[in-house]
Amino acid sequence: MIYCKLGSENTVLDSKDLESGINSALEKLGVRKKVLVVPPDCTRYHSRAGELTGYIYSYYKDCLKDILPALGTHTPMTCTQLDSMYGGIPKSLFRVHDWRKDVVTVGTVSGEFVSSITNGKLEFQWPAQLNNLVANGGHDLILSVGQVVPHEVMGMANYNKNLFIGTGGHEGINKSHFIGAVYGMERIMGKADNPVRSLLNFASANFTNHLPIVYIHTVIGRDNRGTLVVRGLFIGDDEEVFRLASDLSLKVNFNVLEEPLKKVVVFLDPSEYKSTWLSNKSIYRTRMAMADNGELIVLAPGLKEFGEDKEIDRLIREYGYRGTPATLKSQRENEELNNNLSAAAHLIHGSSEGRFSITYCPGFLTKDEIESVNFKYRDLNDMMKKFDPKRLKEGFNSMEYGEEVYFISNPALGLWTSKQRLNQE
Repeated sequence: MIYCKLGSENTVLDSKDLESGINSALEKLGVRKKVLVVPPDCTRYHSRAGELTGYIYSYYKDCLKDILPALGTHTPMTCTQLDSMYGGIPKSLFRVHDWRKDVVTVGTVSGEFVSSITNGKLEFQWPAQLNNLVANGGHDLILSVGQVVPHEVMGMANYNKNLFIGTGGHEGINKSHFIGAVYGMERIMGKADNPVRSLLNFASANFTNHLPIVYIHTVIGRDNRGTLVVRGLFIGDDEEVFRLASDLSLKVNFNVLEEPLKKVVVFLDPSEYKSTWLSNKSIYRTRMAMADNGELIVLAPGLKEFGEDKEIDRLIREYGYRGTPATLKSQRENEELNNNLSAAAHLIHGSSEGRFSITYCPGFLTKDEIESVNFKYRDLNDMMKKFDPKRLKEGFNSMEYGEEVYFISNPALGLWTSKQRLNQE
């Protein structure tokens, strides 16, 4: 059922619209006494989920018992980050998701089903895992809050991903990411229907349909001045809410270019992007727009590590971003990588497969560290002077020395492709 449907590709929803939409939907849901909210962490700051969670808190007050940020494998939010995103909400309500210890398996998808959705490439079983608080917390309402936007693993982010991945466990996250990587990122991105989504939809229908889950989805775009605005708010308890948000997101967030891009410069906000685990969105979201032998330059002043988890950081340093064949060979031959398929999937996602070059300009990692994982390196200060994010505009820029550069200030907010690449898929 749909409880709220607001927006279009030309709509701008302000805070009053968002609060009104939330309150109207919650009124339709009736009285609830024990509410759990599952919003994103600070890596999805621009989703407006912090603001929406504040409205939910104001509505339910003492009946809002728990807030569980959907960390997935990300590091827990700091007090500063909580204040920035969720200021005004008591910190005593926030819980930390531990993807290795706090999960339960609510059901298992058969190897036959996995084989059917991957055209026989994979045959392992998949455990549908959730944080124990979600599965067994005894809440009479679970509100999953987040933004629908093109995504490298899920095709389109959010809906049941926020629960099965955002509050999932080690094995479930790893295997789902690996399914997406093996199937092919460029066959998935921007598509609501794909093997990974089929996996999660099967789990929702068969293992969690007894839980009182309602999804709250935003769609964020840019106006003609480049300012971020809310284009849509959709609230509902079934797949229709995801479809509505996905359809709008494709209109708002999918940028189709006439020709492939020869040089792309991406800036990564240092408050959000500190690891290549997250920073590689600069690669994921632009790869379908990149010309063969083109160059992607990533300005990453906050970059200090590869993985947000120490073990994943070690695996990235050990095996590097060397393309699908090399990664699959390493996965078959090395038990440690085979046991961490999420890391293997990430290594595939972070490679251009030799089609275009990737140059990282990090704030804290050294030249040797960057080059050891198969990226190129340039000095951040030099490149920030050459490509000043404060002077560049979104999209095409003609540089004073004659070169044309395509600039993206936040890759997480969209997906870019050329018509040529789109027609090949």
